[in-house]
Amino acid sequence: MLDIIIGSILVAILLAICTFLILVPYNFNTIIISTEPKGTTKIPGPKGLPYFGNILTFNVPREKLIKTFMDMHREYGDTFCFWVIGFMYVFINDPDDIEVILNNRSHITKSLDYRLLEPWLSTGLLTSTGEKWHTRRKILTPAFHFKILEEYVQVFNVNSEFLVKNLEAHIKEPFTTINEHINKCTLDIICEAAMGIPMHDNKYDHSEYTKAVKRLTKILVHRQLSPWLYRQFIYNLTPIGREDARLLQILHGFTNRMIKERREEYRANLNSEENFNTKKKRRLAFLDLLIEISEKEGLLTDADIREEVDTFMFEGHDTTEAAISWTLYLLGAYPDVQEKVVAELNDIFWDSDRPATYEDLQRMKYLEQVIKETLRLYPSVPGFNRKLDVDVKLKNYTIPAGAFVPISPLILHRNAAVFPNPEEFNPDHFLPEKVQGRHPFAYIPFSAGPRNCIGQRFAILEQKTVVSRVLRKYKLESIDKRENIDLMFEFILRAKQGLRIKISPR
Repeated sequence: MLDIIIGSILVAILLAICTFLILVPYNFNTIIISTEPKGTTKIPGPKGLPYFGNILTFNVPREKLIKTFMDMHREYGDTFCFWVIGFMYVFINDPDDIEVILNNRSHITKSLDYRLLEPWLSTGLLTSTGEKWHTRRKILTPAFHFKILEEYVQVFNVNSEFLVKNLEAHIKEPFTTINEHINKCTLDIICEAAMGIPMHDNKYDHSEYTKAVKRLTKILVHRQLSPWLYRQFIYNLTPIGREDARLLQILHGFTNRMIKERREEYRANLNSEENFNTKKKRRLAFLDLLIEISEKEGLLTDADIREEVDTFMFEGHDTTEAAISWTLYLLGAYPDVQEKVVAELNDIFWDSDRPATYEDLQRMKYLEQVIKETLRLYPSVPGFNRKLDVDVKLKNYTIPAGAFVPISPLILHRNAAVFPNPEEFNPDHFLPEKVQGRHPFAYIPFSAGPRNCIGQRFAILEQKTVVSRVLRKYKLESIDKRENIDLMFEFILRAKQGLRIKISPR
């Protein structure tokens, strides 16, 4: 009997410890952070439960999460505060306040959920902070010079052509879910741009790698929305955690192998008459550029290169897929806009079926307005978060050090004072005369300030290439009305049921 009692007590203690470890965050503040720093007004926000704060407010289906934030914004204004198990969050939506945060190199630390990416991306450009981020950003910026970006246009063209051919099989169908096709296209593009691997080249068996990228991305979203899986040792014990570990072996193993091969190739060709750039008439991939920096300047180890290539892979396919899919959907929903884009393309290409050049892409002014308006309504990254290391004075409040500051482009871009009739799809929002004088932090689909997206020009060129190629071949008709689409607030903004589009020959 005594053994049973002791056993029950031990089980209860073990369960209590596990519960504590699951619920208590990484750096739990036992002393409550004051929401009312000296000399300031208390930041408004909903009342919460002791310890748990407002966590139950966000215990809603994912498609309801955006509405929850928008309701809070309507009730409490551009700045409001909420708590989640010991952490203070101060949501801001005023462009002046956003500029204070994003335009200051002191506020570049990302929030805790970015730690979930570190097993895959380590502390590359996306997840690092402090001196490492500053140094790495300086090293990588030349890799996105426009002269280098020109070289990627051929990659965009080749894979866009594969996309167009794949879509041909769906012409007679009532609709196709466009995201699935665009995802394959953007993943193919980023594999070739990042590591120089053409997906139609049989030299490498990259199918396992691309499948692992797609699967791990989905796992990361699941983990982001499951706080009980945040602690690594608990996550490692779960089936999904073990699957994650297996996928990471595939991803890191493939990238390591490519780094080894490309470094050996670089060294073998270093003293040849024809240099590494031209020996095989091959454009330099992002990986090649990093190896060249490593060999010439000694600034990057193989581990450094891997984390940046992995970061480029992660950031460069899902975000662009979302942007292209939403653009095609809106063009299918607004046929008058679609025809204006087609007219612009006809002026550029006439009856030619030739691929787009870098100069052609620069001439697609109206298409660029359409893409920017798409990113206004449906920014690929609907929200991001910064952690403050020092107190920050805004217009009306002071946010204390230790707080997190969520910023949502999805909500910010719906400011009627900046964008009249904000729910209307209107590419004229980005006419030159409309853009002139607009607050630079009122429209931030690629973030803003020193930590803005380093690959945004790459992304815009890719989007223009893919969208223009599809429109030159097909007429699009969106099946679902915008008001009937449920938005999923995740790492990437998605439609719950996908985006259904009917495709017809043009």
